[in-house]
Amino acid sequence: MDRQQEFVLRTLEERDIRFIRLWFTDVLGFLKSVAIAPAELEGAFAEGIGFDGSAIEGFARVYESDMLAKPDPATFQILPWRSEVPGAARIFCDILMPDGSPSHADPRWVLKRALAKCADMGFTFYTHPEIEFFLLKNRPEVGGERPEPIDSGGYFDHTPHSAGHDFRRQAIMMLESMGISVEFSHHEGAPGQQEIDLRYADALTTADNIMTFRLVMKEVALEQGIWASFMPKPFTEHPGSGMHTHMSLFEGDRNAFYEAGADYQLSKIGRSFIAGLLRHAAEITAVTNQWVNSYKRLWGGAEAIAGQGGEAPSYICWGHNNRSALVRVPMYKPHKGGSTRIEFRSLDSACNPYLAFALVLAAGLKGIEEGYELPAPAEDNVWALTSAERRALGIQPLPGSLDEAIAVMERSELVAETLGEHVFDYFLRNKRTEWREYRRHVTEFELGRYLPVL
Repeated sequence: MDRQQEFVLRTLEERDIRFIRLWFTDVLGFLKSVAIAPAELEGAFAEGIGFDGSAIEGFARVYESDMLAKPDPATFQILPWRSEVPGAARIFCDILMPDGSPSHADPRWVLKRALAKCADMGFTFYTHPEIEFFLLKNRPEVGGERPEPIDSGGYFDHTPHSAGHDFRRQAIMMLESMGISVEFSHHEGAPGQQEIDLRYADALTTADNIMTFRLVMKEVALEQGIWASFMPKPFTEHPGSGMHTHMSLFEGDRNAFYEAGADYQLSKIGRSFIAGLLRHAAEITAVTNQWVNSYKRLWGGAEAIAGQGGEAPSYICWGHNNRSALVRVPMYKPHKGGSTRIEFRSLDSACNPYLAFALVLAAGLKGIEEGYELPAPAEDNVWALTSAERRALGIQPLPGSLDEAIAVMERSELVAETLGEHVFDYFLRNKRTEWREYRRHVTEFELGRYLPVL
């Protein structure tokens, strides 16, 4: 037994923890949990806990359903919302086959595999997500009333005794108590919309933190009698919720994206990483923006005047400090070479972070491996350009719907290789089904526009 496992077992006894929740995610990114007693944990560290994988979305077929959930002791945290004694804790798990080999259906393993390739190239991948979401007055019901935001505030608004301010304070205290560091928090641009930015961490830790974050936000909201939603675009008239993610590669303690004196202080490695993101952006979009509703966010402001896009990128380009671009290179801070980074802006906060980070990393590494050349930056507001102007600049659009994104993804060798055959095939099947269900649905828009006149 290693020291981390001993620490966990000792803490259970000292803190009177009676329930351990073993967490993992399905292929679509929904959190799954099974509770065990403390007496079972030592055996779970050694051998894992058996469960029926065929009952989990995308994990296994019925005739090969036996799987093991093996806790990762480094992810142990006491759950702060279980304030009563005895307490509860959570540990993230890796999913294994009965012979102890990693399950190819486990999203955490998909990311671990991508990070192992990154490490073989000499790099560590760090990410810093800016997570946006909405707070609503009531829990939405299918076929019920339209969602109503908890306030009418706007970007950076600070109003006395606002529900959003109290919510963010309590949520951040809860995150910090679980070892998740928060860098910034503020009201976002739409009514009821919040943003909380997590501090830089390695990509696996960040993905675990995002899964924890989404649950914490919902728990705090329920405690306050409101509802937290990560739906990409719940309101037609307001911007959607994204997860702009800052990222960088390090070689040991050195930022591999930094080169003193280069344009934007951006090294050749950094430029090739961006070039990889741009070349493969359309292929990975079905995963970074995996829901039918995701494309309402990406295209809600298309062809509109400047600023109407709501900071969601619709076109494949990069720029220096250009918030209309898919990839932004933030302004360089003098004497802070370690902070050189890029920002990938299409991700939404309802994605599966393990799969999304794996593909973003794979695309960037492909650019480095193949020595992709970075095209000229877009310094104009890309939303404000005409279609003809964008074509002249060689700026291509992101997929306009989940259907288009699926069609591009299924032809991608990069995505198939990164996700593995099992996850790749299941994900495509699931998303085709989602699109077919959406396509056959008669919407309020159609009824309102056509029923009175046709």
